[in-house]
Amino acid sequence: MRLLDKRTLVTGGSDGIGLAIAEAFLREGADVLIVGRDAGKLDAARQKLAALGRPSAVETSSADLATSLGVATVVEQVKETGRPLDILVNNAGVAYLVPFESVSEAQFQHSFALNVAAAFFLTQGLLPHFGAGASIINISSYFARKMIPKRPSSVYSLSKGALNSLTRSLAFELGPRGIRVNAIAPGTVDTAMRRKTVDNLPAEAKAELKAYVERSYPLGRIGRPDDLAGMAVYLASDEAAWTSGGIFAVDGGYTAG
Repeated sequence: MRLLDKRTLVTGGSDGIGLAIAEAFLREGADVLIVGRDAGKLDAARQKLAALGRPSAVETSSADLATSLGVATVVEQVKETGRPLDILVNNAGVAYLVPFESVSEAQFQHSFALNVAAAFFLTQGLLPHFGAGASIINISSYFARKMIPKRPSSVYSLSKGALNSLTRSLAFELGPRGIRVNAIAPGTVDTAMRRKTVDNLPAEAKAELKAYVERSYPLGRIGRPDDLAGMAVYLASDEAAWTSGGIFAVDGGYTAG
């Protein structure tokens, strides 16, 4: 087990990529704290993780990380246990894929609050509680460097580009403390958030998107949440002891071209 007795925290951990990463961590021997806004979804996720056979290794925290109160709630929960935190996965995020001219101030502010500020201030708040050799993993997106025709992404791409910059700068700043900081940049992944976006597209746009995926992804498909889990386990483990400041594309080869 590569993460035996490691204490881990995964934001946005009640479904999608976050839940898949939490499940992989648990299988590798880690204790897992998952954070999400929806208490019902969190409870369902806890039951799914507990069914893997180690229910005492699963904790949840209901918090809105787009708010300073939500961030403080999670930091306090970690502090109260008295155990060092070994792994932090900043996965919580939101995607407003709307035309540039239609982006509202509320959408802009919410994007940066959850996609950037939450990772910044949660990491900052947890800094006194990281153990030796801790690993921070930010979940970015290929949208930070490559776009899809007819899928407007100005505010989402901007926020994920900022997260990449944060990843690299913290790798330099926290490296002397023995803390590694990396990011995973997924391609399109079949999550509830993605399905909600696609479901709102006109039928013609859906057909165009399907055809685009089939011809543009060398592996011929979009990703599944568990396609990201292996990279997260590696970056969290001691195998990546000399890996920091990287933005790792896990995207079926999409950004290779």
